[in-house]
Amino acid sequence: MQVEIRHAVQSDLQAIFDLAMSAFGHSEGPDIVQLIGDLLVDESAQPVFSLVATANQRVVGHVLFSTVRLTSPGEDVSAALLAPLAVHPDFQSRAIGGQLVAEGLRQLSGSDVDLVFVLGHPGYYPRFGFSAAGKKGFQAPYPIPHKNADAWMVRELRPGVIGNTSRQVICADALADPKYWRE
Repeated sequence: MQVEIRHAVQSDLQAIFDLAMSAFGHSEGPDIVQLIGDLLVDESAQPVFSLVATANQRVVGHVLFSTVRLTSPGEDVSAALLAPLAVHPDFQSRAIGGQLVAEGLRQLSGSDVDLVFVLGHPGYYPRFGFSAAGKKGFQAPYPIPHKNADAWMVRELRPGVIGNTSRQVICADALADPKYWRE
């Protein structure tokens, strides 16, 4: 199966929403669909970086990176948040999510983004260079319970940023709801 990773376009939106419903189910899917729609139009999230994975012209995966800010003081640091990542259940365990994350990080590293954050499974994201953000001095937008602290992770895209700054991450308005910060 040939999978193509490309930037999402407006005509992909309904397929992305359908994908999120399939991937997250009826319990979480509606919130994720709402979050995606809100992030795409949220001025505080811009620029948003959205990639889709397609197979036979069908959207089978999606990842979204939104802009986040770091509280002052310190050097000017550009950062993004990876959320959400979804792969259709029929296409999971085929490395599609990994391809989306890797391509997103590759493209972001060619831009002005210095750091990428994620709240996700600590057994999955370290393979892409993510490590515990709290241990490096970066507080999540909302408190993460100590037992889940390793789920709050950061990836450095510009060498030397980590270790020279430690601050609170301020997410986009669309993500400013504690329900999105439970792992």
